[in-house]
Amino acid sequence: MSRKMIPVEAAFEQWRKDPAYRKAYDALEEEFSLATAMIRARANAGLTQAQLAKRMRTTQAVIARLESGRVKPSTRTLERFAAATGMRLKISFEPRGRRAA
Repeated sequence: MSRKMIPVEAAFEQWRKDPAYRKAYDALEEEFSLATAMIRARANAGLTQAQLAKRMRTTQAVIARLESGRVKPSTRTLERFAAATGMRLKISFEPRGRRAA
């Protein structure tokens, strides 16, 4: 079965047009920046949550929780996620108030 995927950037662009969404997103930016990065990595790899879960030897529900921003994954989980999406994990510390590029 083939599912139509909407590019994550297109979805974000559409949502950003809503002032209520923008306000809520900005208020939660730090909390959800990791989730956003994970969603983008998966989308850039062209994977569904189910495909990524198979590569990580976990379930689609676990991937959904990771991408929801409600859980704080371990470094080991982030390393597995990065490997499964063909990415390299990079963790950095930045001064408060500075937005990531």
